[in-house]
Amino acid sequence: MFRHTSELQFTAKPEKPDALYAMKLQELIGGAWGEMTVTMQYLFQGWNCRMEGKYKDLIMDVATEEIGHVEMLATMVGRLLEGAPDDITAEAVKDPAVAAVVGGMNPQHAIVGGGGAVPADSAGTPWNGKYIIASGNLMADFRANVAAEAQGRLQTARLYHMTDDPGVKEMLRFNLARDTVHQNQWLAAIEQLQEDGVEGPIAPDALFDEENQEHARTQWHLSDGAEADQGPWASGQAPDGRHSFEFMADPAPLGGKASAPAPQPHQYVTSRGDSGEAPKQPPQAKPAGEKLKDTFR
Repeated sequence: MFRHTSELQFTAKPEKPDALYAMKLQELIGGAWGEMTVTMQYLFQGWNCRMEGKYKDLIMDVATEEIGHVEMLATMVGRLLEGAPDDITAEAVKDPAVAAVVGGMNPQHAIVGGGGAVPADSAGTPWNGKYIIASGNLMADFRANVAAEAQGRLQTARLYHMTDDPGVKEMLRFNLARDTVHQNQWLAAIEQLQEDGVEGPIAPDALFDEENQEHARTQWHLSDGAEADQGPWASGQAPDGRHSFEFMADPAPLGGKASAPAPQPHQYVTSRGDSGEAPKQPPQAKPAGEKLKDTFR
């Protein structure tokens, strides 16, 4: 059960309208790393979690908070759009500079949202459920959550420098802080999974006896970079405790030629078979008139 409280989690009140910035702020709502993504990601992780207790409780706490973040941003977008486009557009045409700014607004805000936020990114692309990760494996999911919060905080930081509005900046400072604590929480949860023996550092913690052990420790040097071996990933003990890294300076390919099988003649694919000769094409059907002539010859 979810219960809505009419007060926002934090203030979302700009000093003045800014339709162009409202379009930019849409990225934090409906972008691949926006608040709609983490909201649905954490909700489905929580609903799919098979372990009642602290891990599920953490997921659902953060998931429910993220719903509030969507509401904050949607409210901010609506307030940034106050007076746009009806009141502003008429004046904008009198000043080319202002017209350029108003012309940069997202037309969906007026056409689809009626002057409010829409479930889309800053380019107007609709939000997509394929953005979310909810695999059921807590180690894999928590690592995805760290990445999601890091990307979201990165975009928030960039947007912070794109506005001088003190009200917008105040809200973004709050969002930055929440992205910080959520990253730290998921990182702490990753450590706790290992301390509790629930999951190991490699996800999933299984099939190690089945995998090809010869290739479970090597770094293949396949670029021109001269410092690929200058790190713990190229030598020393691996975090899983099972392997020691090895650096292969000049790896050789292990498979045969990457050749597709010969095509079927009726597919009319330009190719040469194993013999080096072009495959024979099927005979062309004769027109009805030609068949009739052959009959009476």
